[in-house]
Amino acid sequence: MKLRILGSSGAELQGHNPPAFLIDEGLLLDAGTIGASLNEAEQWKIRDILLTHSHLDHIRGIPFLADNLILRSKKHSVTIYSIKPVLDTLKKNLLNDAIWPDFTRIPDVKNPILKIKTLQTGRAFNLNGYSITAYKVNHSVPAVGYIVTGQNGKRLLYTGDTGPTEDLWKAAGDINTAIIEISFPNSMEDLALISKHLTPGLFMKELQKMRTIPGRILITHPKPQYFSRIKKEIDALRLKNIEILKDGTTYAI
Repeated sequence: MKLRILGSSGAELQGHNPPAFLIDEGLLLDAGTIGASLNEAEQWKIRDILLTHSHLDHIRGIPFLADNLILRSKKHSVTIYSIKPVLDTLKKNLLNDAIWPDFTRIPDVKNPILKIKTLQTGRAFNLNGYSITAYKVNHSVPAVGYIVTGQNGKRLLYTGDTGPTEDLWKAAGDINTAIIEISFPNSMEDLALISKHLTPGLFMKELQKMRTIPGRILITHPKPQYFSRIKKEIDALRLKNIEILKDGTTYAI
């Protein structure tokens, strides 16, 4: 699998894009950033989007992708997958013909630009050769993380946004690459717990819940205002094969 980092920031500032991770050009994990990082030809290759939750910084790119597709008269749909509460919120509050056109009905109901499909947590499904399973995580809105197994057998874990949680870690097993959120420095642990995010200290407690440590750990969602403090605290953990993600980078999994 090829992993391309379109965005990995916990806030939007110049040079810091919201979360989105592109796998092998056609599968997107979250959609906070699309058009700001992909040219038109690259956008046309996207066929499927896995959403972790409904917060704006994880769905923001979807309306503009749909608009670009309809303008170019592309004859294909993009399918959005998630649990029912996430998809219901997306339809009710974004693709509702008030905030943005309902592209699940455009150009017509039988051939829409966007399709939505509901996932059941803990139940694997096959998508173009990937085996994908969603697991509930602990966030301020209904949310899931994902384990994606590629055709090469390599396994990618993505937490999305989460505070201390259980189900995803119990299911993890051997993970080649893990994308795990750390949003705040340790001094802001109270805010992290209230908003259901992680600090470096909380992250270490979560890591100990896993049976085996992932071969590579990629940190996402740091608040750029506290980036240097978060990095120092991560470095102090003295873990091997851990790094904070940088937009525009790619990884082989």
